[in-house]
Amino acid sequence: MSGGADPLREPAGGEIAGYRIESRLGRGGMAVVYRAHDPRLDRTVALKLLAPELARDDVFRQRFTHESRAAAAIDHPHIVPVFEAGETDGVLYIAMRYVDGLDLRHLLDRDGPLAFPAAVRIAAQVASALDAAHERGLVHRDVKPGNILVARGTDSDHPEHVYLTDFGLTKKSLSLTGFTSVGQFVGTLDYVSPEQIAGRPVDGRCDEYGLACVVHETLTGRPPFVRDDDTAVLRAHRNDEPPAVTAARPDLDGAVDKVLAKALAKAPDDRYPTCLAFVAALRAATPGNRRPVAGPPPWAGPVLRSGPFARRR
Repeated sequence: MSGGADPLREPAGGEIAGYRIESRLGRGGMAVVYRAHDPRLDRTVALKLLAPELARDDVFRQRFTHESRAAAAIDHPHIVPVFEAGETDGVLYIAMRYVDGLDLRHLLDRDGPLAFPAAVRIAAQVASALDAAHERGLVHRDVKPGNILVARGTDSDHPEHVYLTDFGLTKKSLSLTGFTSVGQFVGTLDYVSPEQIAGRPVDGRCDEYGLACVVHETLTGRPPFVRDDDTAVLRAHRNDEPPAVTAARPDLDGAVDKVLAKALAKAPDDRYPTCLAFVAALRAATPGNRRPVAGPPPWAGPVLRSGPFARRR
């Protein structure tokens, strides 16, 4: 990367940390993601660059490098593999597998709410990834549709393959709050847990809360707490009861409301002990307590080529 260039405005054809930039995939408030080529191994990667001010925060920089390496050590079929993480010219970067698919944010914006079986299949794969990370002491803290990639599966029994991404910004240990040392909030307001908002210590159950918010949106088309401004959203997460899913989806059993209410409990101790336990309860919350039969995959058209963070809320 040429000296003095703004890494978040790097033009196509540039080079960063040995990766040749091909195109920009997406941009958020704290980072930009490019499709890039790794000439050393002749492969395409998704290259994420963090905002320069984060690299100037010594605590965040050290934690990012350590936890990205910890995430890279997780070999799990539903976690986007991390190839490399580091710092170059004062910019933090993380290179990940490029996934040929689309993110759940894009899918919901395009197609609207999903069929219950498809929503459960996606949630189960995300839950499996989260529980695997929690077993290693990693808490994701930003579970949202934009961080869930959906690619084509292998056959009719597995119509989609889901990846959870953005582990480069996870927070390790139970003692960390929802803020970096420079005062930046980690998380997305529509999916953030009450304990994160309050700045209290968190564990994997905050990710369960975020996943429950995502499930609510996959079933209804809206996250549970839609308000007029950010302050009202935060207040609702801390104080309001989630709306019943069945109000928007009368085709679902009332047991679904009870399961989501428990996963969205204000106190972590009142939620399910793991993300997979939440999904198991969700799966059972069907008429007659039967496991849902295979439903149609959530594709209304051809799979679009996109990488991580293609469209992010």
